[in-house]
Amino acid sequence: MASAAETDPREPFRERTAVITGGASGIGLAMARAFAARGARIVLADVDAEALARAERELAAQGADVLAILTDVTRRESVAALAERAFERFGAIHLLCNNAGIAVAGPLVGADPGDWQQAMAINFWGVVHGIDAFLPRMLAQGQGGHVVNTSSMAGLVGMDSLGIYCATKFAVVGLSESLQRELAPRGIGVSVLCPMRVATGIAENSARLLGRASAVADAGSGAAEKMELRGGVIAAAEVAKRVVRAIETRRFYVFTHPEQGDILRRRARRWEAACEAER
Repeated sequence: MASAAETDPREPFRERTAVITGGASGIGLAMARAFAARGARIVLADVDAEALARAERELAAQGADVLAILTDVTRRESVAALAERAFERFGAIHLLCNNAGIAVAGPLVGADPGDWQQAMAINFWGVVHGIDAFLPRMLAQGQGGHVVNTSSMAGLVGMDSLGIYCATKFAVVGLSESLQRELAPRGIGVSVLCPMRVATGIAENSARLLGRASAVADAGSGAAEKMELRGGVIAAAEVAKRVVRAIETRRFYVFTHPEQGDILRRRARRWEAACEAER
């Protein structure tokens, strides 16, 4: 029988279980630390075995009840196995963070088809596989819960030199908006995380997964400026704090930088102007 904490929506972390893909480093590990500090049990999933083992040791040393599972989110059967082991160990899952992702930079014209396939497989299909593997059972267990899908500011505004990345992250935003409408009447919240610049190892990890020296090598000089990801670089722990607040308040969009407001208002004004031109 579920404890009171496991069925009380006012207790989104204490005695609940969180699954985090891409959980061995960066934003994923920061979320794991933040959730564990609030009493959650943690399931870490990642494709990097060494980083996964380090993260598991760290959280366990801090007293967390943690399970680490080597997982390739591009493979449906791998995520299904993750779900099977997570439910077998903890009985119920309450928080699902589809966070695994890579960054790809460079022009759209002449882009490597392999970059398209790898970016879509991780950034988009990784989210789909997480939804397919976990949500039917989360709904059946009847204990509520929350889903966090990691997108990016590049999922809201098209950016030069980030066309492939933008396409994958726009897809995650659209999927998440639809998922929120579908799950709200059934007691499960949804948030979409749209960060700007965060101090993580995503560039190095992406380069390793793509089999190249740099994930931004083809973007040319001044790639960071071309990407338009301006604004300060914040720590992953700061992003995790915002995710915690979003889960607690059932907030859908999770932003990380004050600069995002002006960028999104300019975009909205362009939409409004286009509508006015058609009247």
